[in-house]
Amino acid sequence: MESVGIQLKPRVAIVGGGCAGLAAAAELAESGLPVTLYEASRQLGGRARGLNWKGCRLDNGQHILLGAYDETLRMLVSAGVHLENALQRLPLRLIQQGQFELRASKRLPAPLHILSGLLRSHGLSVQERISALQFMARLRLSGFRIAEDEPLDRFLARHRQPRSLIQWLWEPLCLAALNTPMSIASTRVFLNVLRDSFSRSRADSDLLLPRTDLSTLLAEPLAERARKAGSSILLNSAVTAITHNHQGFCVRCGEESAAFSHVILATSAFRAGDLIRDIPLLTDTVSVLDGLDYQPIYTVYLQYPGNPALPFPMIGMTGGLVQWAIDRGSLDGQQGLISVVISASGPHQDLTQQALAEQVAKELHNAFPQLAEPLWHKVIAEKRATFSCRPGMLRPEQTTALKGFYLAGDYTAGEYPATIEGAVRSGVKCARLLLENP
Repeated sequence: MESVGIQLKPRVAIVGGGCAGLAAAAELAESGLPVTLYEASRQLGGRARGLNWKGCRLDNGQHILLGAYDETLRMLVSAGVHLENALQRLPLRLIQQGQFELRASKRLPAPLHILSGLLRSHGLSVQERISALQFMARLRLSGFRIAEDEPLDRFLARHRQPRSLIQWLWEPLCLAALNTPMSIASTRVFLNVLRDSFSRSRADSDLLLPRTDLSTLLAEPLAERARKAGSSILLNSAVTAITHNHQGFCVRCGEESAAFSHVILATSAFRAGDLIRDIPLLTDTVSVLDGLDYQPIYTVYLQYPGNPALPFPMIGMTGGLVQWAIDRGSLDGQQGLISVVISASGPHQDLTQQALAEQVAKELHNAFPQLAEPLWHKVIAEKRATFSCRPGMLRPEQTTALKGFYLAGDYTAGEYPATIEGAVRSGVKCARLLLENP
């Protein structure tokens, strides 16, 4: 009798426990496929994780979500997160302290809710408002598409956007979304963010502010979803080598090795290249990874005495180092705790952490005189937080020349910049590709 071939269940390794790796693990769990997930550090979440400091619960970097983050919200719901309890949803309100304010309409559909907000915005002249409306109308007519990518500052100049509008609206949005200076930022990717946030549904532009730390919001629920499907999640388990032969893959961790049929590599881009550099079929992928460059994000936490509160949970500032100030007390009840976000490269990188914190405190006091001297500060510097989102840049695909080997991460090919949503989308895509091609 002839032997009958049996399709074996895939044995999957995920290397990296950030948002992309956890999203891949949770998506595979939805299909009943357990994985082995290796995480080098002692906790999950990557750059979106919580930490303890002086009795407070901080985040490795301050993040917000948008209503347009479809995949992230879907994953959280599937992991059992009650969004109403976990996230404070606020209609879009962009404030540049003392200079500009835009409030999206709570009643009009998209994109009229944004156009109405621009028309009623504070700080702009009548002509500047008209210029903004005309610009948004042209973008919508074009489907937020451009024939050829170019730096955002050049694109805005060609469309004659006023200097004040660039300073108070487009530049802050670019830094927040792409973490890349306008002079080198991709217009195409920026327009993708505007399209999804401003033109589909009114709720897409809502600010979703976490009421808890990011480990509790993201990492722990996604990990628990994977564990329930039988996945093994290994902390303090740095993978030192990945090799390939005709039988599959061998993942080495410390003194131990394990065999897998599939691998999803979900580490940061600058670590991924070193792990696969000796695999001949992945030479082209390594070359693309080596071509990426990076931008920093600095988060400065300041604890103030008493219970001071900002006028709104998230307020922008221009003219100094502070870009966004976020009132953690209004979000998670940690009264007097303010986090400041400084995105992309700039003069702040030349300061010591002490000098940076002092300058941030000075700028906050000038903007909000009710703030006294802070009791303490904590500076968290991610010097390679995201890739530089440049025009026409080459990003590696999730699939590779090696069957069964995938890349997941916010740096991989896609329409989004390096955000939580970009990372989640990449992880989900890898999981689905794997399931479609076992």
